[in-house]
Amino acid sequence: MKLRIIGTLFFLVWNFFSIKAQSYELGKVTLLELQEKVNQKDTSAPAAILFKKGRTFFTYNEDKGFIANHVYEFKIKIYKKEGLSWANQQVRYYIGYENISEDRLEFSDGITYNLENGKIVKTKLDNQGSFKKKINKYWNEKAITLPSVKVGSIIEYKYILKSENIVRFPDFEFQYQIPVNYFEYKMEIPEVYIYKPILIGGYSIETDAKLVNGHQTYENKHNQSSSLSYRQINSVYKGKDIPALVNEPYISNVENYKGTIQHELERIRYTDKPDKDFTVTWEGVATNIFKNDKFGKELNVKKFLLEDVKRLLQNVESQNERLNIIFKFVQNKMNWNEVNDYDTEKGVEKAYLDQTGNVAEINFILINMLQLAGIEANPVLVSTIENGVPAYPTRTGFNYVIAAAEIDGKQILLDATHKYTIPNILPLNVLNWKGRLIKIDGTSKEIDLMPVTLSRDYSNILVKMDVSGKMEGKVRIQKTDYDAYDFRVQNASKNEENYLEKLEQQLGDLKITDYKIENGKTNLINPISESYSFTSENQTEIVGDKMLVNALLFFTRSKNPFTQEKRQNPIYFGYPSQEKFNLNIEIPEGYSVESMPKSIRISSENKEIVFTFITSNVDNKIQISCSKEIYNSIFAADQYDGLKDLFQKMIVSQNEKIVLKKI
Repeated sequence: MKLRIIGTLFFLVWNFFSIKAQSYELGKVTLLELQEKVNQKDTSAPAAILFKKGRTFFTYNEDKGFIANHVYEFKIKIYKKEGLSWANQQVRYYIGYENISEDRLEFSDGITYNLENGKIVKTKLDNQGSFKKKINKYWNEKAITLPSVKVGSIIEYKYILKSENIVRFPDFEFQYQIPVNYFEYKMEIPEVYIYKPILIGGYSIETDAKLVNGHQTYENKHNQSSSLSYRQINSVYKGKDIPALVNEPYISNVENYKGTIQHELERIRYTDKPDKDFTVTWEGVATNIFKNDKFGKELNVKKFLLEDVKRLLQNVESQNERLNIIFKFVQNKMNWNEVNDYDTEKGVEKAYLDQTGNVAEINFILINMLQLAGIEANPVLVSTIENGVPAYPTRTGFNYVIAAAEIDGKQILLDATHKYTIPNILPLNVLNWKGRLIKIDGTSKEIDLMPVTLSRDYSNILVKMDVSGKMEGKVRIQKTDYDAYDFRVQNASKNEENYLEKLEQQLGDLKITDYKIENGKTNLINPISESYSFTSENQTEIVGDKMLVNALLFFTRSKNPFTQEKRQNPIYFGYPSQEKFNLNIEIPEGYSVESMPKSIRISSENKEIVFTFITSNVDNKIQISCSKEIYNSIFAADQYDGLKDLFQKMIVSQNEKIVLKKI
């Protein structure tokens, strides 16, 4: 299932509905705008973008050819103190090109408008409010802080990005964490360049295009003024009342669903020679990455590892055992420097000596050692969740690399950078749709990164109640696969005392004793097992001669995580899972069961979520089995109503009471 809502806009037929005429120009701030207390479409908004305008046009240079210019203008209203952060603006620009100059970016026209004594007061941005920093080898960032911003202010600014990259335009975003009243994006492109526009977010926007005459004046190599005439396509995209992007529960990366217009160069259409096709495939991207010395060359640096491989694998014949030994060795020896990249920085040999490296260096060492052990292993390019899911192939579409081994026709995915991963259990942020496995011969194939096996979280609870309603019992919990991995990561830095203190609070202030855990930080391939004894005096409600008890005791869920009326984005559960509770409750002498929750089984329409709740009563013992199985990692937004209703039924079922009556 695709993680983005993507539509392609075709230039064959254009529908254009004019938006009500209004001035969207910088410098034209009115008293009414400054006096406005709330956004008319979203009264809860801390700020709103009154308008965003963009323009992309080409200029010509005899040495460089056509250069793309991208101009952006913003006008923003601050309604609440939570919106003051919009005075700080940062824009990243690309510097990682190999054959062309790095992009250039400049801010201008930064002004803050305030209403003072009934008059409009302007404060201009000075040089002290501008900053520049390097993010990494691919990106720089420029930032501004608008002056004198307070609740009620209107801020304006403009920036221009100049780029020799005419193959890939910057994304034009028209949705943010605050509402956008109006946006407009104009493009003026020579007709020889054919771009494919891609709309992300599923919003209806208005478009128009026409073919007009274009003209450029430039200085030739003799310092003489020359001109260039051609036909160009002028196109425009418009929209209004775009709602704020909501960071909803159960979502991977909300940026994947932001309203955005992208443009990809498909071909250059020449008049005197064949067209040049620029359509790029992921196979092509992967092949080019492999040719990079910091990638492909480092996968051939193996000799320094040979002695360690021989030492580790003495008398070990099983390939599965060889894989596990090498994986544990690399995972324990190497320390990740928290840098994500599919290219090496200092190289695998230096990283091995230092016992520290980036993602590529650590997993390349793993791949090289597996190959020396006679195991087929190859790199898999990945885009992490925070990097997003690219709409079409680009080098920056990937930012991570893992290993894929193959034994007896079965594929095993590996990442040795994190201390709690095991074969086929990857860091959670790597579970992001698809990866691409590439081989030294240039071939590649798509790899599904999403798990298919259910991760399990089983709880067995034995409880004995006395006539006062006090409970004593034992709990045993077992977690497998990603549930175990997530537990280890979440609790790695906590000591047992702090962990138990928080657990007691989460479970309704019960008292935990005799706590034991197995395979918490060792034997990672085995399930985590927790056990403890408990006492609780607040799980029972006594009304006259009756006792009322929640069927799942302190494990009862009381709130539906899905409370919105409408859902903007897909629902992301991370990985398939099963949560199961088995309870055995011994009721006190002198009491009998008057009523119990009914047994039910409910499921989603396609049975990708199944909930079962089974109750029984024999003599003075109550048995309850409750299971929730989620077989898919992600559900489309149009399935939200069904999921919301299903989860509400689960909550209602769990919160039905066991009623005990005094005999």
